[in-house]
Amino acid sequence: MPESAVVKVEIFDPPMCCPTGICGPTIDPVLLDIQEALLKIQKQFDGAASVERYLLSQQPARFMQNPEILALLKKEGTGILPITAVGGEVIKTKSYPTFQELNQWIAARRKNHDQF
Repeated sequence: MPESAVVKVEIFDPPMCCPTGICGPTIDPVLLDIQEALLKIQKQFDGAASVERYLLSQQPARFMQNPEILALLKKEGTGILPITAVGGEVIKTKSYPTFQELNQWIAARRKNHDQF
């Protein structure tokens, strides 16, 4: 599959103790849900979708390199996190997407790409 046909999903996470937030003595079920959803998306789209997660505390450059993310952070502060971008477009803020949302967004972008 050509690189340009791959739908890129990016999640800009708030500061956490580890890349997934699934660590420590108590695990937030929301973080388990998003990790499971991302794994299912990668399996379902098998190379047609890529998923990247960026932690503010560990990868601040990723936040600064994206003008839209940087503008949202400057305007709203870290309370706007997590931010989900699909195909370079911010789709959701302040909470993680569900598997169903991710599935719909990726499928719609793949359909739009196939029309060109």
